[in-house]
Order: sequence, then C-alpha cells, then structure tokens
Amino acid sequence: MERSDRFELAGQAVALGERREIQVAISQSYSSVAVTIPVHVWRGARAGPAVFVTGAVHGDELNGTGIVRALILERPFTLEMGTLVLVPVINILGFERHARYLPDRRDLNRSFPGSPGGSLASRFAHGVFAEIVKRCDVGIDLHSAAVRRANFPNVRGDLRDPACRRLATAFGAELLVNNRGPKGSLRRAACAAGCPTIMLEAGEVWKVEPCIVEYGVRGVTNVLVELGMVHGTVARPPHQLVIQRTTWVRAQLGGFLEYHVTLGSVVSAGQAIATNRSLLGAERNTLESPVDGVVMSITTIPAVAPGDPVCQIAVRKAGLAKYRDAVSRSADGALEQRVRADLARKVTVSSRDDA
Repeated sequence: MERSDRFELAGQAVALGERREIQVAISQSYSSVAVTIPVHVWRGARAGPAVFVTGAVHGDELNGTGIVRALILERPFTLEMGTLVLVPVINILGFERHARYLPDRRDLNRSFPGSPGGSLASRFAHGVFAEIVKRCDVGIDLHSAAVRRANFPNVRGDLRDPACRRLATAFGAELLVNNRGPKGSLRRAACAAGCPTIMLEAGEVWKVEPCIVEYGVRGVTNVLVELGMVHGTVARPPHQLVIQRTTWVRAQLGGFLEYHVTLGSVVSAGQAIATNRSLLGAERNTLESPVDGVVMSITTIPAVAPGDPVCQIAVRKAGLAKYRDAVSRSADGALEQRVRADLARKVTVSSRDDA
C-alpha cells in the first residue's frame, strides 16, 4: 500500500507534511448551486498508505461526525507517514435536513459504487466513490444505530479477507461482526474495488456521545499504528469475540417494557430480556433470549407493538465465560467500562425479581 509522494483530491495536490481543507463537489442543489463535501487531507512526512475515515453516510448519524472532527481538531497523534482523508459528513444533503436519507428518499448506503447516469443517490454515491474511495488504500466508515435504537460498539467487516480482518482486529472493539455488508453499502463496494474497509457501529443518532467519540478516536489511532503510519502500541480490549450471526428479539404483544439487560450484557438462552406490562402495570409477558450471546442493540423506546424489534443479540456460545470474566476484571476507569456505564443509561434496567 505504498503511495508516491503525490496525492491529489478534487484537482488539488497536497504535499507531504501538509494539511489542507478541500471542498469536493459532488452534486447540485435544486437552485443549481454546487453541493460540496468538506474534506480535511492530512499528510505525513513520508509517503505511505492513504486511509479515508468517513462519518454520516446516513445524515443523522452524528457520532461519526464527532469522531472525525476530534481527529481534525485535537490531533491526537503525529502522522508519520501516509495520508488521512477525513470526511466528517458524507451525506451532506441528509445532514442538513437531520435526515438519514437523501432528498430522493433513497439510502445512500445502499447506492455504492453508484453511476454517473442514475438517480440522485446513485450519482451522489458515484461522486463520493470516484473522488474519495478510489484515491485510498484503506477505509474506516463510522455509523450509529438507526433512529429509536442504540448500539454497543462493534466493528463489522468481511473477516474472510485477511486485510479486513487485520484492520478490524486492530481497531480494538470487543465485538467483531463477520459480514460483507449489504449490497450497495460503502464498505462492501470499497472492498470490491480493492480498498479494504471496515465499519464501526456505536451509539445513537442525532448525538455526539463523548464516550463513543473517545472509542472511535482510539480505534482509528489503533488502525494507523497497525499500518505503521503512527508510532505507538495498539490498545487491545480485555477480550474480543468474533460474531458470525445476530438475531433480534421482538415484542409479541403491545405494551410498555421494563428491561432486565442493557447494552453489552452477556445473556444465556432463556434469560429474561424485558418484562412487557400494560400502562397500568399488569404483566403481559416476559421476553427471553433465544440464544447465548451479547446484547448488541436495543430499542430506546419502551412502548412497543407486536413485532417491534426490542433487542439484537450477537450470537456466540463458545468463549462467553472468558469474555464475561475479562470484562469484569478490566480496570476501573478503563474505556470499555466507561462506555458500558454510559450506554447503561439509555434505558431503565431492573432485576427480574423486582419486575
């Protein structure tokens, strides 16, 4: 992944050791004004890999924006070699409307690599892909949960690809989810084009959560250390689990939930996830985990209708006891512990005996 001394973006050359802000034209507005994406290019003193870090491919997922802005503003490391292409917001049209999707109601993250002659979403994706992805060797795409949900930090990638597995492992998340990503997603299209790309899922929409920003900055730094672009040591989590499958627990009846688990909880098959009660407090039923695993996503709205998703579980049986023990033994004040404590406040949790 060794690049020449020259790096060019949107027709502008950026020299070794230079940092530059570039407006990359992607589309046009209804009033015929150019739609541009602000990009910060940061180059090390020596040539090396080019890495893109992108936020807000879904325009309402602002944790990624916060992570990229922290990299730009706080300069948490010295970039010794290579090039960082830092993009706080990809879906600028959705971002300006506080919306997940583009104005044509299409999902940009189902539109890559795009087409110069397709829909607005397809053309937008094509512009991003041509101007940013194809100029890089490695990618990190930052996401949050969909609206009304929260995600425990997890890194997703095609772990069958040694390059993606290396990046995902180095990032330092506790959960590594092995999948290629949906058709049309940025990471899947980038990998197909020869640019190994992983994705972080963490936190909620419409927020910049400090613990998630810290988690993301640490993860990006870890990847750059792994690639030799930054001096240092990769910060490892207490334990990592590779996840091959996830499943959703769904509401069977309408009602109001009282949770018994929170994000990151280790659960066993048959364990109570939540008690569903009427608005006047009568117990309707108890939702149980169908599998052994780790709680990876929850709905943050306790009022549910039949079929509503309540809790996503990362399915894993082997290694759960070791994982639970490693987490319990992690030092007070460690990032993983602080993230757990912060995410635990997303919902009110009670023991089953108290329900």
